[in-house]
Amino acid sequence: MTIAKIHFDIITLFPGIFVGPLSESLLSKAIKKNLISIGIHDLRSFGTGPHRKVDDRPFGGGPGMVLKADVLAQALKAIVKKGRLIQKGKPHVIALDPSGKTLNQQKVSSLSKRKWVVLISGHYEGMDQRFKDKFVDEEISVGDYILSGGEIPSLVLLDSISRLIPGFMAKKESAESESFSSVSIDGRHTKLLDYPVYTRPTEFEGLKVPEILLSGNHYQINLWREKQSLKLTRKKRPDLLKSK
Repeated sequence: MTIAKIHFDIITLFPGIFVGPLSESLLSKAIKKNLISIGIHDLRSFGTGPHRKVDDRPFGGGPGMVLKADVLAQALKAIVKKGRLIQKGKPHVIALDPSGKTLNQQKVSSLSKRKWVVLISGHYEGMDQRFKDKFVDEEISVGDYILSGGEIPSLVLLDSISRLIPGFMAKKESAESESFSSVSIDGRHTKLLDYPVYTRPTEFEGLKVPEILLSGNHYQINLWREKQSLKLTRKKRPDLLKSK
Protein backbone atom coordinates (compact mmCIF):
# COMPACT_ATOMS: atom_id res chain seq x y z
CA MET A 1 0.00 0.00 0.00
CA THR A 2 1.34 3.42 -0.99
CA ILE A 3 1.52 5.87 1.92
CA ALA A 4 0.20 9.37 1.27
CA LYS A 5 2.74 12.21 1.25
CA ILE A 6 1.03 13.78 4.27
CA HIS A 7 -1.42 12.18 6.68
CA PHE A 8 -3.74 14.42 8.69
CA ASP A 9 -5.66 13.43 11.79
CA ILE A 10 -8.32 15.90 12.90
CA ILE A 11 -9.87 15.85 16.36
CA THR A 12 -13.24 17.58 16.45
CA LEU A 13 -16.59 17.72 18.21
CA PHE A 14 -18.36 18.22 14.88
CA PRO A 15 -17.05 15.75 12.28
CA GLY A 16 -19.96 16.50 9.94
CA ILE A 17 -18.48 19.92 9.16
CA PHE A 18 -15.69 18.22 7.20
CA VAL A 19 -17.90 16.05 4.98
CA GLY A 20 -18.70 18.65 2.32
CA PRO A 21 -15.28 20.29 1.93
CA LEU A 22 -13.46 16.94 1.76
CA SER A 23 -15.78 15.59 -0.92
CA GLU A 24 -15.41 18.53 -3.31
CA SER A 25 -12.82 20.23 -5.51
CA LEU A 26 -9.05 19.74 -5.20
CA LEU A 27 -9.05 18.27 -1.70
CA SER A 28 -11.29 15.44 -2.87
CA LYS A 29 -9.02 14.81 -5.86
CA ALA A 30 -5.91 14.84 -3.65
CA ILE A 31 -7.47 12.18 -1.40
CA LYS A 32 -8.40 10.02 -4.39
CA LYS A 33 -4.86 10.37 -5.79
CA ASN A 34 -3.46 9.44 -2.35
CA LEU A 35 -1.48 12.66 -2.12
CA ILE A 36 -3.04 13.19 1.30
CA SER A 37 -4.91 10.96 3.71
CA ILE A 38 -7.23 12.23 6.42
CA GLY A 39 -8.67 10.72 9.58
CA ILE A 40 -11.59 12.54 11.23
CA HIS A 41 -12.02 11.69 14.92
CA ASP A 42 -15.06 12.58 17.01
CA LEU A 43 -13.84 13.80 20.39
CA ARG A 44 -17.21 12.89 21.89
CA SER A 45 -16.43 9.19 21.42
CA PHE A 46 -13.63 9.60 23.97
CA GLY A 47 -15.81 11.42 26.49
CA THR A 48 -16.41 10.18 30.04
CA GLY A 49 -19.55 8.85 31.67
CA PRO A 50 -22.89 7.88 30.16
CA HIS A 51 -23.21 11.27 28.45
CA ARG A 52 -19.71 11.21 26.96
CA LYS A 53 -18.69 14.39 28.75
CA VAL A 54 -15.82 16.27 27.08
CA ASP A 55 -15.86 19.60 28.92
CA ASP A 56 -16.31 21.13 32.36
CA ARG A 57 -16.55 24.48 34.12
CA PRO A 58 -13.31 26.48 34.43
CA PHE A 59 -11.55 26.54 37.80
CA GLY A 60 -11.67 30.04 39.26
CA GLY A 61 -15.02 30.76 37.67
CA GLY A 62 -15.85 32.53 34.44
CA PRO A 63 -18.12 31.98 31.45
CA GLY A 64 -18.30 28.96 29.20
CA MET A 65 -16.84 25.50 29.39
CA VAL A 66 -13.31 24.12 28.91
CA LEU A 67 -12.33 20.97 26.98
CA LYS A 68 -10.97 18.41 29.45
CA ALA A 69 -7.27 17.51 29.39
CA ASP A 70 -7.87 13.83 30.10
CA VAL A 71 -10.37 13.44 27.27
CA LEU A 72 -8.13 15.21 24.78
CA ALA A 73 -5.14 13.14 25.88
CA GLN A 74 -7.04 9.89 25.54
CA ALA A 75 -8.12 10.83 22.01
CA LEU A 76 -4.62 11.84 20.95
CA LYS A 77 -2.96 8.75 22.42
CA ALA A 78 -5.44 6.45 20.67
CA ILE A 79 -4.86 8.20 17.34
CA VAL A 80 -1.08 8.07 17.68
CA LYS A 81 -1.13 4.40 18.69
CA LYS A 82 -3.20 3.48 15.65
CA GLY A 83 -1.30 5.80 13.31
CA ARG A 84 2.09 4.35 14.19
CA LEU A 85 1.06 1.10 12.55
CA ILE A 86 1.35 2.97 9.22
CA GLN A 87 3.18 6.25 9.80
CA LYS A 88 6.83 6.56 10.78
CA GLY A 89 7.95 8.73 13.67
CA LYS A 90 5.52 10.86 15.64
CA PRO A 91 2.97 13.44 14.52
CA HIS A 92 3.29 17.19 14.68
CA VAL A 93 0.42 18.24 16.94
CA ILE A 94 -1.27 21.59 16.30
CA ALA A 95 -4.00 23.19 18.39
CA LEU A 96 -6.18 25.64 16.46
CA ASP A 97 -6.54 28.43 18.99
CA PRO A 98 -7.05 32.24 18.79
CA SER A 99 -4.08 32.69 21.14
CA GLY A 100 -1.70 30.94 18.74
CA LYS A 101 0.67 32.49 16.23
CA THR A 102 -1.07 33.88 13.16
CA LEU A 103 -0.89 31.60 10.15
CA ASN A 104 1.08 32.84 7.14
CA GLN A 105 2.44 31.37 3.93
CA GLN A 106 5.87 30.77 5.43
CA LYS A 107 4.36 28.60 8.17
CA VAL A 108 2.19 26.78 5.61
CA SER A 109 5.27 26.03 3.51
CA SER A 110 7.10 24.67 6.54
CA LEU A 111 4.18 22.44 7.54
CA SER A 112 3.85 21.07 3.99
CA LYS A 113 7.14 19.23 4.57
CA ARG A 114 5.72 17.26 7.50
CA LYS A 115 4.64 13.64 7.06
CA TRP A 116 2.03 13.43 9.82
CA VAL A 117 0.01 16.31 11.27
CA VAL A 118 -2.65 16.21 13.98
CA LEU A 119 -5.06 19.16 14.06
CA ILE A 120 -7.06 19.73 17.24
CA SER A 121 -10.14 21.85 16.71
CA GLY A 122 -10.68 23.90 19.85
CA HIS A 123 -14.15 24.78 21.10
CA TYR A 124 -16.06 26.55 23.85
CA GLU A 125 -13.69 28.61 26.01
CA GLY A 126 -10.68 26.61 24.89
CA MET A 127 -8.83 23.53 26.10
CA ASP A 128 -7.18 22.79 29.43
CA GLN A 129 -3.73 24.40 29.41
CA ARG A 130 -2.14 21.27 30.87
CA PHE A 131 -2.99 19.31 27.74
CA LYS A 132 -1.42 22.00 25.55
CA ASP A 133 1.67 22.15 27.75
CA LYS A 134 2.25 18.40 27.56
CA PHE A 135 1.06 17.33 24.12
CA VAL A 136 0.78 20.26 21.71
CA ASP A 137 3.77 21.22 19.56
CA GLU A 138 2.38 24.58 18.51
CA GLU A 139 -0.78 26.69 18.55
CA ILE A 140 -1.97 28.40 15.38
CA SER A 141 -4.57 31.11 14.78
CA VAL A 142 -6.00 31.95 11.36
CA GLY A 143 -6.53 35.60 12.27
CA ASP A 144 -7.38 38.15 14.92
CA TYR A 145 -11.06 37.30 15.18
CA ILE A 146 -13.15 34.68 16.96
CA LEU A 147 -15.00 31.78 15.33
CA SER A 148 -17.44 29.32 16.89
CA GLY A 149 -14.82 26.58 16.88
CA GLY A 150 -11.61 25.28 15.37
CA GLU A 151 -13.20 23.28 12.56
CA ILE A 152 -13.05 26.02 9.91
CA PRO A 153 -9.48 26.97 10.91
CA SER A 154 -8.57 23.28 10.63
CA LEU A 155 -9.94 23.25 7.09
CA VAL A 156 -7.99 26.41 6.28
CA LEU A 157 -4.79 24.79 7.48
CA LEU A 158 -5.56 21.50 5.74
CA ASP A 159 -6.24 23.19 2.40
CA SER A 160 -3.32 25.63 2.52
CA ILE A 161 -0.83 22.87 3.37
CA SER A 162 -2.18 20.33 0.88
CA ARG A 163 -2.04 22.64 -2.12
CA LEU A 164 1.75 22.88 -1.79
CA ILE A 165 2.17 19.13 -2.23
CA PRO A 166 3.56 18.32 -5.71
CA GLY A 167 0.72 17.01 -7.87
CA PHE A 168 -2.05 18.76 -5.92
CA MET A 169 -2.41 21.51 -8.52
CA ALA A 170 -2.47 21.00 -12.27
CA LYS A 171 0.40 23.43 -12.78
CA LYS A 172 3.29 23.99 -10.39
CA GLU A 173 3.45 27.62 -11.49
CA SER A 174 -0.03 28.25 -10.06
CA ALA A 175 1.22 27.81 -6.51
CA GLU A 176 4.50 29.62 -7.10
CA SER A 177 2.92 32.79 -8.49
CA GLU A 178 0.12 33.33 -5.98
CA SER A 179 -0.28 36.03 -3.37
CA PHE A 180 2.10 35.82 -0.40
CA SER A 181 4.58 33.67 -2.31
CA SER A 182 8.12 34.90 -1.79
CA VAL A 183 9.89 36.71 -4.63
CA SER A 184 13.31 38.34 -4.87
CA ILE A 185 13.43 42.13 -5.16
CA ASP A 186 16.73 44.00 -4.98
CA GLY A 187 18.43 40.92 -3.56
CA ARG A 188 15.99 40.27 -0.72
CA HIS A 189 12.98 38.00 -0.38
CA THR A 190 9.68 39.85 -0.31
CA LYS A 191 6.06 38.67 -0.21
CA LEU A 192 3.80 40.26 -2.82
CA LEU A 193 0.09 40.13 -3.57
CA ASP A 194 -0.88 38.52 -6.85
CA TYR A 195 -1.25 40.65 -9.98
CA PRO A 196 -4.73 41.43 -11.44
CA VAL A 197 -6.06 38.87 -13.90
CA TYR A 198 -8.44 39.16 -16.87
CA THR A 199 -10.29 36.86 -19.25
CA ARG A 200 -12.79 37.10 -22.13
CA PRO A 201 -14.51 39.26 -23.22
CA THR A 202 -11.78 41.78 -24.03
CA GLU A 203 -14.21 44.61 -23.20
CA PHE A 204 -16.73 44.60 -20.35
CA GLU A 205 -19.05 47.55 -19.72
CA GLY A 206 -16.57 49.97 -21.22
CA LEU A 207 -13.54 48.48 -19.43
CA LYS A 208 -10.85 46.92 -21.65
CA VAL A 209 -8.21 44.32 -20.94
CA PRO A 210 -4.73 45.95 -20.75
CA GLU A 211 -3.18 45.85 -24.22
CA ILE A 212 0.05 44.31 -22.97
CA LEU A 213 -1.80 41.09 -22.08
CA LEU A 214 -2.97 40.75 -25.68
CA SER A 215 0.48 41.36 -27.17
CA GLY A 216 1.86 37.81 -26.95
CA ASN A 217 5.15 39.22 -25.63
CA HIS A 218 5.60 37.06 -22.56
CA TYR A 219 8.71 38.86 -21.36
CA GLN A 220 6.89 42.20 -21.30
CA ILE A 221 3.80 40.57 -19.81
CA ASN A 222 5.87 39.18 -16.92
CA LEU A 223 7.42 42.59 -16.30
CA TRP A 224 3.96 44.17 -16.29
CA ARG A 225 2.69 41.57 -13.83
CA GLU A 226 5.64 42.10 -11.49
CA LYS A 227 5.03 45.85 -11.51
CA GLN A 228 1.30 45.37 -10.87
CA SER A 229 2.01 43.00 -7.96
CA LEU A 230 4.35 45.54 -6.41
CA LYS A 231 1.86 48.37 -7.00
CA LEU A 232 -1.02 46.43 -5.41
CA THR A 233 1.12 45.38 -2.46
CA ARG A 234 2.20 48.97 -1.79
CA LYS A 235 -1.43 50.06 -1.93
CA LYS A 236 -3.18 47.25 -0.02
CA ARG A 237 -0.53 45.59 2.14
CA PRO A 238 2.52 47.85 2.59
CA ASP A 239 3.38 45.87 5.71
CA LEU A 240 4.46 42.94 3.53
CA LEU A 241 7.21 45.02 1.96
CA LYS A 242 8.70 45.61 5.39
CA SER A 243 9.03 41.90 6.15
CA LYS A 244 12.44 40.27 5.92
